[in-house]
Amino acid sequence: MKRFVAGEDLETALAVLARLRDAGLRTTVDLLGESVDSASGAAAAADDYVRLLDALQERQLDGNVSLKLTQMGLDLDRDLCLRNVARVVERARDTGAFVRIDMEDHTRTDATLAIARELHARYGNVGVVIQSYLRRSEADVEALIAERIRVRLCKGAYDEPASVAYATKAEVDESYLRLMERLLMEGTYPGIATHDERIIEQARAFTARESIGPDRYEFQMLYGVRRDLQGALVADGLAVRVYVPFGTAWYPYFLRRLAERPANLLFLLRSIARERRR
Repeated sequence: MKRFVAGEDLETALAVLARLRDAGLRTTVDLLGESVDSASGAAAAADDYVRLLDALQERQLDGNVSLKLTQMGLDLDRDLCLRNVARVVERARDTGAFVRIDMEDHTRTDATLAIARELHARYGNVGVVIQSYLRRSEADVEALIAERIRVRLCKGAYDEPASVAYATKAEVDESYLRLMERLLMEGTYPGIATHDERIIEQARAFTARESIGPDRYEFQMLYGVRRDLQGALVADGLAVRVYVPFGTAWYPYFLRRLAERPANLLFLLRSIARERRR
C-alpha cells in the first residue's frame, strides 16, 4: 500500500509532500480515520489535524487538508463534531490554510453540507465535496455556487441504493460532465477530481472554448494513481492537487473501500498498468 498511502507517521508524510511540491504538484492531506466510537477519539483526531497544520506551516508545505466528519464525531453528536472541526478550521485560518470536508455516504450528506455551510460562513476557508452519482447533486451544486463555497467534484465511492444514486457508469459520467461545466462556469475555484482522461480532455476543451483560465480551477487526483497523467498536466501548465492520505488506519480504510466497491480494485490495477505502458 506504500504506493497509495504516504506512510503511517507525520514525518514520513511530510517528506512525501515535499517531494510532490518539488515536482510542481499541489497537495491536500488526509489523516486516515473515520467513524470514531468515542468523544475522546474524535477530540484526538482534531488534535492530530491541528498538529498537522502546524507542521505544514513550519515546513512551508501546501496548507490544505481534507477530513471526514465521522472522524470528528458526527455519528456520536453533531455539536461535538462541529466543535472539533471548528477547532481545526480556526487553526487553518490562522496558518493561512484551507480545509476540505470530505463527503461520505448519502445518509450523512445533509449533515455534511450543513456543517460545511456553517463553518464557511464563520471562517471562509472551508470547502466541501460533491459526488456526481447522487441524484440530488445538481441542486446541491447550484446552492453551493450561490454561496461561493469551493467544491471538489468526484464521482463517488460508496455503494448507494438506486433510489438516491445513478446506477450506471454512463449516468454517473453524464452527471459529472453537467456538474463540471456548471462549476467551471460559475463555481468558486472548483476541484475537478478525476483520473478519467476522457473527462479531463472534455474539461480542457470546455475551458478553452469558454475562455476559462487555468487559474480558475484545478484538477485533483489520488496519491499514487496516474502519476504519468499528473505530470503531463503540470507540464502543460495546469494545476494538479494530489490527495495524500497517511496514518495507521490505512488497512481498515482500504479493506472497507475494496469490500464495498470491488470495482475500485480493478480501477487501481488498470491505472498502474496504463501508467507503466507510457
